[in-house]
Amino acid sequence: MIEVNHLTKRYGSTTAVDELTFTVRPGCVTGFLGPNGAGKSTTLRMIIGLNDPTGGSVSVQGRPFRQRPRGLRHVGALLDAGDVHGGRSAAAHLGMLARTNAIPLRRVGEVLAEVGLTDAARRRIGGFSLGMKQRLGIAAALLGDPPVLLFDEPLNGLDPEGVRWVRDLFRRLAAEGRTVFVSSHLMSEMEHTADRLVVIGRGRLIADEPLAAFAARGQGSGVRVRTPDASALAGTLQAGGADVTRDGAGVLLVTGMDSERVGDLAFEHGLRLHELVVTTASLERAFMELTADSVEYATGETR
Repeated sequence: MIEVNHLTKRYGSTTAVDELTFTVRPGCVTGFLGPNGAGKSTTLRMIIGLNDPTGGSVSVQGRPFRQRPRGLRHVGALLDAGDVHGGRSAAAHLGMLARTNAIPLRRVGEVLAEVGLTDAARRRIGGFSLGMKQRLGIAAALLGDPPVLLFDEPLNGLDPEGVRWVRDLFRRLAAEGRTVFVSSHLMSEMEHTADRLVVIGRGRLIADEPLAAFAARGQGSGVRVRTPDASALAGTLQAGGADVTRDGAGVLLVTGMDSERVGDLAFEHGLRLHELVVTTASLERAFMELTADSVEYATGETR
């Protein structure tokens, strides 16, 4: 478990992280979202003690990470896949990490096999593609078989097969009861991978809730109705407590009322329906709407 309490980080007059409070629990994949410059990477670095907070606190499994003498046995982290010595081989890199964290050397071969890099074990990392470096970074995070795992943009550079593999890996790790915290800008992948979301903007918490609940907060979730009796149906639904807007001739967009109630009211009042469709707001649309005021560099199209 990761517990963040009023976490704050300032650089001079700039506040990168502002009084963040949230908890990342085991047994599910928690996505960490926010626009560029929101403070995600700074927060992750403070969780594992690479940056000192200006205020507040963060603990992992009940203790600050720096109090763990063998850190990789408690927390595995991939923050920057390119931050490795290019002259070392993959096996040498992982071997060094294993020795300094009192991890059995047999784990080097095991994690290389798990991420699909067995054949590249003796190759120099400097010749790796970005996707291979991402796999090596994931191997390093898994090396100590830790209960807590952090990943910052782990899908960069991966091909479709690699993306699917990472998605399945995260779900398996969570199913084993581990805490899995994943930062990503790929909304489509978060939609398929995460169970919960922590969303921040300009260093402040925007949401900490199940993914489905966050997505439902975006516009577009409701019922689409096509009817030749649009005016009469709109009045009936509004009288029943729904919000109704027109979307072209004979088409109504209904929120605040489920599809069954819409159909029942139409039937009770003898109004004809030609189409009744439940619409669902996407995670991407909800994210764009709810973080619109937190975008650091907005184009003319997003305002």
